[in-house]
Amino acid sequence: MIKKIKITFHNEAFLKNIEKISGESITSCDQCGVCSGSCPFVEEMDITPSQMMRKVLMGDEYVMDNKTMWICATCNACTVRCPRGLDVSKVAEALRQIRLRKSIDKIDINKISKKDLTELPQIAYVAGFRRLTS
Repeated sequence: MIKKIKITFHNEAFLKNIEKISGESITSCDQCGVCSGSCPFVEEMDITPSQMMRKVLMGDEYVMDNKTMWICATCNACTVRCPRGLDVSKVAEALRQIRLRKSIDKIDINKISKKDLTELPQIAYVAGFRRLTS
C-alpha cells in the first residue's frame, strides 16, 4: 500500500531546511533513478537514493528513520551521472546533520568491545563517531 503524503507547511519547511543545509535544489530532481543505478551501495540500503530524494521532496520526515543516509559513502557516483547535476550525497549529509543535531546517538561509544578497539583501524572509529554520534 502506498502511503499518501499531504503537503503541508510543516512538510515544506522540512524540504526547505534540507535544501538550505545541503545547498541543493531538491525540487529540480526529476526522479529519473540514475542516482540509484549509479550507487555502489544501493544493495545495502533500505530505500534507494531516488526514493530518499522523493521522500525529501515530499517533505516526508520519516525518511529520517531509514538507514540510506547512513550508508551513503559520499562517493559522488550519483552526482557525476545526475542529469540535473544534483549531489545526492549532500542531501544524505544534510539528513545526517539534522539527526545528529537532535542528539540521538546510533552507537554507544562505551559499549565498544575491547577486542574491536584493538582490531579496528582508528579511522573507522573517527568516521563512525562523526556519522553516528552527536
